[in-house]
Formats: sequence, C-alpha cells, structure tokens
Amino acid sequence: MTDVTGAPVATVDALHTLFHSEQGGHEQVVLCQDRASGLKAVIALHSTALGPALGGTRFYPYASEQDAVADALNLSRGMSYKNAMAGLDHGGGKAVIIGDPELIKTEELLLAYGRFVASLGGRYVTACDVGTYVADMDVVARECRWTTGRSPENGGAGDSSVLTAFGVFQGMRASAQHLWGDPSLRGRKVGIAGVGKVGHLLVEHLLQDGASVVITDVRDESVLRITDRHPEVTVAADTDALIRAEGLDIYAPCALGGALNDDSVPALTARVVCGAANNQLAHPGVEKDLAERGILYAPDYVVNAGGVIQVADELHGFDFERSKAKASKIFDTTLSIFARAKDDGIPPAAAADRIAEQRISEARRR
Repeated sequence: MTDVTGAPVATVDALHTLFHSEQGGHEQVVLCQDRASGLKAVIALHSTALGPALGGTRFYPYASEQDAVADALNLSRGMSYKNAMAGLDHGGGKAVIIGDPELIKTEELLLAYGRFVASLGGRYVTACDVGTYVADMDVVARECRWTTGRSPENGGAGDSSVLTAFGVFQGMRASAQHLWGDPSLRGRKVGIAGVGKVGHLLVEHLLQDGASVVITDVRDESVLRITDRHPEVTVAADTDALIRAEGLDIYAPCALGGALNDDSVPALTARVVCGAANNQLAHPGVEKDLAERGILYAPDYVVNAGGVIQVADELHGFDFERSKAKASKIFDTTLSIFARAKDDGIPPAAAADRIAEQRISEARRR
C-alpha cells in the first residue's frame, strides 16, 4: 500500500512520527540492510547533547517494519531520559534488528550489524537488549569498537542484567521507604511478570530481603528455573491473574513494554509499580490514572538504569564495585523524584521527565 507519492504508508507514518509527533525530536535514524546476511535493522539516535548516544540492540520478530521503527524511536528517546537521570555523560540511542533471533541470528548478520554501527563513528555505542547477549556483543565488537556488554574475556563487563536487577531492587526499596516508611521488603508480597534475564535475578534480591514472591512468564522453562530452586515462590497463571492477586504490595513488569494500560491499571491490586521493563506506560495519561488510584509508580527508566550504568563503565575500564556503587544511587534518585512529584503536584513519571529534560536542555546550551 502506498500514498499519493508512491511511498509505502508505513514509511510515511514513520516519517510523521520522526518529524511531527511528541515521540519525535530525534537527531538521526539509520535504516540498515545487508542482503547477504539477511540483516534488517534500525538505529535511532534521539540525542547526543550529553555525549555519544548509548543504548542496547533489540533483536525481535516485529509484526511489521513500522512497528520496528516505532519501537526504535520510543526506546531511544527513553534512553536519553534514562542516561540523563543516571548521571551519565551519554545521550540516548537504541537499535532494533528485525527478525526472530532463534531463526536468523548468525555470525555474518552480527558482523554486518557491527559495520553499520561502526559507520556512525562513535555517535552510537551499542550493548545487549532483548534477544541479544554477551556472546553476540563479542561478535559485533570484532567490527565495531563502540560496543559494550562484552564478555570479561574480551575486556567487557559481562551480563548487564546483574546491575539492572540490583537497580530495580533499589527502586523498590525507595518506593517502600516513601510509602511505608521503611526500605525493607520483608513481609511484602511482590509480583514479577517476566523472569528472564533480569526478572530471575530480581527474585534472588527479593527473597534475600525477606519478601514473598509470585511470578509469571510466557516461557515455562523460565518459571521452572525459579521454582526448582525456590519452591516457596508461587506462580500465577498469567499476567492478568498476577495483577489481580490478593494482597499484592508491589507489581514488577519485567518483560516487554506497555504493561500499564487502560485494562491493567484498573485491575491492579498492588500499591506500587516498580519493574525492569522499558516503556511501561502504554500511552500518555496512564501515569495520571495510576496516581488517581493511589498507586505509586517508580519511573521505569530511572529504576532500570543499572544495566546502562554497568556498560557505560566498561568504556573506562570496567570495575564492578564502582558500577555497583553508582547503581546503588538509584535508591536516592528515586526518592528525589517522589519528593519532586509531591512538591510540584504531579505524578512521578512527569517529575522524572522534568528533571531529565532540564539536564539535557542545560547540556545543549553549553
């Protein structure tokens, strides 16, 4: 299907999003194709005001190229805000590779992708995301020195999920401090939707702190990995059942985005939402719906910044303890957002946006 100019409608929609919508404002979007390897990718640079754009590479079987472009735009914009709130000297970027990684991921494809990233000359620094792993970044790095999330054997920091989970845990502790006056999660019931790379590590932190945990995941093997090790963890049939669980204190979306929407928010039994998933708010206005229900929302890009803190440190010679110390500050940052939200009379998501936008704006004026 084409418009009157002969351009595909999906392309026209993507350009409208890029240049005219609230999700736009990006500096650069690169469409990448290598027919020999089957690579189709989108690299989106939202901002380099604070420094080179930093963000992961998502490998996912999108329903359409338009969906892939939209995801790259949304994710890269979120990375600008995440990096700003994490205090990093990096702007926001994100890449998506279109296709099922179980079917089309090859060494040749990853090398081709690395050449495209390298062609940007350091304006974009890549890392792992959904569908990509440390071993993949080792391959990409063979063609591109602006690659993080590599294995320790190759000079990298390893799996960034470790500090992502730690940061989300700090966000939960800050939420508990703000709402209940005590950062301990002992005796609190926490529901986790998605126990993959980050979620299964978050379970460990919560159990060690004395929380009771209920989980769900579309992959049976991910659930069994948890329950085989921790039979005290309970399992919900699906996310719909999880968010309605009786006595739930905290809901942690740790899978794909859009978890907080017009259907899920009215059904939530939890008093707090704090999870690792990116872009949890399905559309503008959801944050107000949460506030009206008295549900405290810890902004996703603030609490899940531990991973990007980890890979950013890799660029300077990785030190795990230094990175963990930086990630522990997510506790204080989250508390400061709740305080700003209260002072300004706005939801926490809006407060976080204001703080991030101020830092980016000040950098642009230098």
